[in-house]
Amino acid sequence: MKILLINHFPLAGSGSGTYTKNLAVSLAGRGHDVTIILPENTEDYEEVPGVNLHPVFFAPEDGSPAPHDALPFNFPCFTTHPRSTMTFGDMSDEEMNLYTSAFLNAIDEEIAKGKPDVIHGQHVWILSSLAAEYDIPLVLTAHGTDLMGFDKWPDLRHFAKKAINASKAVITISKDNGDLVRERFPEASQKIILMRNGYDPGVFFPESLTREEVLGSYGLSPEDYTGKKIVIFAGKLTHAKGVDVLLRAEKKYSSEISDVLTLIVGDGEEMDHLKSLSQKLDNHTVRFLGNVDQNSLRRLYNISDVDIVPSRKEAFGLVALEAMACGIPVIVTDQGGLPDFVNDSVGALVRPDDHDDLADAIIKTLSRLSEPASAKNWRSKIHRYAREDFAQDTIIHELEDVYEKCCD
Repeated sequence: MKILLINHFPLAGSGSGTYTKNLAVSLAGRGHDVTIILPENTEDYEEVPGVNLHPVFFAPEDGSPAPHDALPFNFPCFTTHPRSTMTFGDMSDEEMNLYTSAFLNAIDEEIAKGKPDVIHGQHVWILSSLAAEYDIPLVLTAHGTDLMGFDKWPDLRHFAKKAINASKAVITISKDNGDLVRERFPEASQKIILMRNGYDPGVFFPESLTREEVLGSYGLSPEDYTGKKIVIFAGKLTHAKGVDVLLRAEKKYSSEISDVLTLIVGDGEEMDHLKSLSQKLDNHTVRFLGNVDQNSLRRLYNISDVDIVPSRKEAFGLVALEAMACGIPVIVTDQGGLPDFVNDSVGALVRPDDHDDLADAIIKTLSRLSEPASAKNWRSKIHRYAREDFAQDTIIHELEDVYEKCCD
């Protein structure tokens, strides 16, 4: 089958990018001909073995040279991206016309090379609406941020409605995500298909590493981590991710568990605010590590004790699943898609915006990990749960079934 995937963001730096890459790798591994159309603001982007990438180039914000034939602005986002602060709401009419024209040209080129059997648009949004121009079955995945954009920018809603109306199926990544899609697009109720999100087992897996070989490259000394429990957060630093709640929780759990280190991995619009808040709270156990690639994140998970996802909003929460795949327990908020796959057998659920509840769960979980043999057994069970139920290569047939039904 020839499959054309379209994403609003690069494959690195966003949840939808990781989702798209994971699908593409698994589909290509099953013998499908897969192409991804995506934005990029560098010619030095990572290739995906077995997958054809068709980048539409944009000008970076940091002053570095723009790729050849790049549009004269950065790629737009719903909030921010590690490589862009431009939002869809910031775009002028001229920029929107250049944006849509460039992606229409990219779709035209790929169709001219050989008409795909199906187009799979990521987000119920602008680029997916462009695929409605073609007589090719259209599948959509709603990622959550697209629904936020729908609420935030009424002038752009016509793109989402056009995509919905043209689609054969709308994949939702959690029960909560599906409910939100139904609220905004009741006409699409019969098209909605709930499908588990999957992680790449070739990237996230248990690995035996020393803390020195992992943390030394981030400027941490043995005094920072030797003999300590490590609490880790990984994700975009936005208000929705609730990192400020974790920083407030740190005051309580670090006072009860003296030997603890808290790692904040990622970047985003809240970075300066969070660093300032951390200083104000005197979070002496906290270290900000910035953005890392997925292989580095796997290494960090493997030397950590517990992963925290304190989100106020989370359509699914792939980062929690990736941490579980490395065998570490997760503490997440009881909202969005997180309760679909997290329970007390793999960690804990806490109330959003409740730093006391979060701190108590961290203390309880770290205490449960205090006995080495029991901790090793628990971590092994967490990994098996993720591998057996959520590895992309074990659930990709569900997406293939959707494609085939849409092509009938």
